[in-house]
Amino acid sequence: MYFPCELVVTDILPTARSAIARSLIERHGYKQIDVARSFGVTGSAVSQYLKGVRGGSEIINDSPHRDDFYDMIDRAADAIANRLDTIEILCNICNFVKESGILHEICAAKNITEELVDCIECPPVNVTI
Repeated sequence: MYFPCELVVTDILPTARSAIARSLIERHGYKQIDVARSFGVTGSAVSQYLKGVRGGSEIINDSPHRDDFYDMIDRAADAIANRLDTIEILCNICNFVKESGILHEICAAKNITEELVDCIECPPVNVTI
C-alpha cells in the first residue's frame, strides 16, 4: 500500500525545491541563504539542490507534463519572490502532480502495482500559481 504523500516527498518535492531554488537564484537574484530561509532548510541543502545531488527526476523530465510542471515551478518562484507562503505554493505543486497524472507515471516507473491509498484532502490553498 502506498500513500501519495510518500511518493510526493521522495520524488516530487526534492525536484520542485531544486528547480525553484535555481529559478529564485537565476531569475530573482536570491542568494543561497535566502533560498534556505524561504524553504526552512540549511544552506548546504540548497547547495546540494543546485549541484544536482538532491532533486531532479527523469520521470518528470520524460513526462508529457514536463513543460507544465516547469512552468508551474517558475510561477512558484515568482510567488515566493513576492513573499507568498512557500508551504501553500508547494501544496499547489503537489495537487498539480496528483491531478496531471505525474503521480501515476511515477508509480508505473517504479513498478508500483498496488493502488494508491486515497489521501485526505489537502488543506485549502489560497495561492494561485
